[in-house]
Amino acid sequence: MIINLLRTDMLQSVALIEVTAFMSDELPDLGELEREVMRLVWAHAPITAELVRERLDRRLKESTVRTVLRRLEEKGYVSHSVQGRTYLFRAVDNRQRVAAKAVRRIADRFCNGSLEEVLVGIVDAKMLDDKELEQLSKKIEAAKQRRK
Repeated sequence: MIINLLRTDMLQSVALIEVTAFMSDELPDLGELEREVMRLVWAHAPITAELVRERLDRRLKESTVRTVLRRLEEKGYVSHSVQGRTYLFRAVDNRQRVAAKAVRRIADRFCNGSLEEVLVGIVDAKMLDDKELEQLSKKIEAAKQRRK
């Protein structure tokens, strides 16, 4: 009975963590292998665990890839559907939206929430060349026009 209560309590805690992460629009950080798998999911979705395994640079067992995909699903990065007996994985959000959430976390952690500080830092560090700055300027202007 104590074990069942502990198991129930743990499952409720996990569910609460998952709901809280979903509601706050934050995604947990990814490890290196998880990032590699996400690149493949974004590029080739819907994708099976076997196709992920085949396209990874390193050789892994299919069970390892399935475990990574399951963890990515628990973290809120992928979802799956079932076709016959095959799981097909898709990203929950596109790469750009996930990147935006990561930048928001960086702004919150290092710049007191200021996205302007992050962007100015990127420009000041010369991470963008003149062409990229011009393209970014045009995209910002287009976004301003869409908001009107």
